[in-house]
Amino acid sequence: MDGLLNTNKPKGITSYDVIRFIKKNFHFKGKIGHSGTLDPAATGVLLVCLGKATKLSSLLMAQEKEYEATLKLGIRTDTLDEKGKILSRIDKISITEEATKKVLFSFIGEIKQVPPLVSALKYQGRRMYEIAREGKDVPRKARRIIIKEIKIKEIKIPFISFRVVCSKGTYVRALCRDIGEQLGCGAFQSNLIRKRIGPFLLKDALTLERLKERGLSSSLIPISEVLNFIKNKVEQARPLQ
Repeated sequence: MDGLLNTNKPKGITSYDVIRFIKKNFHFKGKIGHSGTLDPAATGVLLVCLGKATKLSSLLMAQEKEYEATLKLGIRTDTLDEKGKILSRIDKISITEEATKKVLFSFIGEIKQVPPLVSALKYQGRRMYEIAREGKDVPRKARRIIIKEIKIKEIKIPFISFRVVCSKGTYVRALCRDIGEQLGCGAFQSNLIRKRIGPFLLKDALTLERLKERGLSSSLIPISEVLNFIKNKVEQARPLQ
């Protein structure tokens, strides 16, 4: 069985838990993997590749992504989200809406971002989150990413909600951290929803319950459709080269 599943990962489980769910409920024994990890606290689009579609995983991971995020100002945590240990706290925050907008919009474009320690990136063959669990730190190089768009949805200090369209390799947790540092008070990511990976939208994504009801074969997006999308993206990019 070959194809792509557009799933809506619920809060509180890992991305690999979704794969375990598929293996267990559909007795699937073929090749399977996901195209881009979502943190346990995050929800939204998680693409799962089955069979021959696993060969397309890297191409899918390279697509631009869209998120809705909320950050909370005044608190720094070691994981950059609400699950982490609080490192510092500022109870009184005096920041204007104008200053907030200026800082957020300053991140649009090509920037360098230091990834979180608690991440699936590898250091000397080990996942960095495994090293973090041991209370250790590792050197992390800033990586080039592109923030294509930021749209502020609501500013209600200490919370800021915004939409962001970004390139592969972007950590929204790290973006929230950096926004907080630029504002001089620190911040952590309090909520994250992945709305889109390339053309695959959250509104079309299946919850695990819905996937179980529909069945695996009727829920798969054929490889031909995925290949057509990739072909169209390449053709659109040619005039720009």
